[in-house]
Order: sequence, then C-alpha cells, then structure tokens
Amino acid sequence: MNTVIVQFRPGLEKVLEHLKKEAASFRIGRATPSLVENVLVDAYETPTPIMHLANINTPDPKTITIQPWDKNLLKAIEKGLQKADLGINPTVQGDIILLTIPALTEESRKEIVKKLHQRLEDAKVTLKGQREKAREEIMQMEKDKSVSEDEKFKLLDELEELIKEYNEKVKNFGLEKEEEIMKI
Repeated sequence: MNTVIVQFRPGLEKVLEHLKKEAASFRIGRATPSLVENVLVDAYETPTPIMHLANINTPDPKTITIQPWDKNLLKAIEKGLQKADLGINPTVQGDIILLTIPALTEESRKEIVKKLHQRLEDAKVTLKGQREKAREEIMQMEKDKSVSEDEKFKLLDELEELIKEYNEKVKNFGLEKEEEIMKI
C-alpha cells in the first residue's frame, strides 16, 4: 500500500477506537469500571471524572465499588452518579460507594442496541469524512504534479479498499457487540 494512503490509517484507527470506547460505556448488565470512570463530579470546584478521584473496582459481575481517595468527596461522587442518570442508584456504605447493576429487560437491551446502531452510523459518517479528506489531498497532489493521473487513480482505488476494510471492521464490531448485548 502506498505511503500516501498509509498516512490516513491512524485517523481511521482513531474512529474505531472511539467507537469501542463509547460502546464500552453501555450498561449491558455486567459491571465494568468504564460505566462510571468518566462521570463528572463537582470536586474542588471543578468538574472532574471519577477515575481521577477514586479507585473503581468490580468485585463481582454485578457490583461496582468506588472508593474515593479523599473521603470528603463521598457525597459529591454520590451526587455526580445520581446526576449521570445511569439507571443505577448509588449506595454509600462507610467510605465506599456501591453500585449494583440490575439485570436488563428485553426492552432495555433493545434500547441499548438502538444506541449502538447510532454510534455505528456516526463512525461510518466519520469514515466517509476521512475518505473525502484523503480524496481531496490526492486530487491536490495531482494538481501539484507530484503524482500522475494513473497514480492518482491507483491511490483512489487503494483508498477505497482501506475505507472498505474499516467499514467492515465497524460492521463486525457492531455485530459482535449486538450479540453480546442481546445475550441473556
């Protein structure tokens, strides 16, 4: 693959990584720290993600524990979790906040799948944007006489193959994630 095309691969990888990160924050009936680590808390007069304020653990598949490093932030973290509208009520036990993940209903699973499909569509639109940016750059290279017309068409074909590869990766990720969400 041509070096001109290879330079676009990191941007496409970022799209895929962003999609995976967003999908990891979906509540799918299993406790994961990613559900709460980016929830913002008013700490020290600044909105701060919980992951910067506390240890987040999952002692079992249905429980998340949050232990603030500064015990004075216990109420602020609890309030931040309530505002985040995760569908989970935090419980304070001593100096730890417990979140018990409820089982998902069929309806809530379908809602999560809808969110997933929206994120997948967003990723595809972003890939299209990346493709257009690359196409413009290739066209400009031809205008600048740094590539011939034949090379331009070869580069455009390679670009299409690369975009097709990443669209396939997005599609496969979506299928795997949907299967994981719908599995009871």
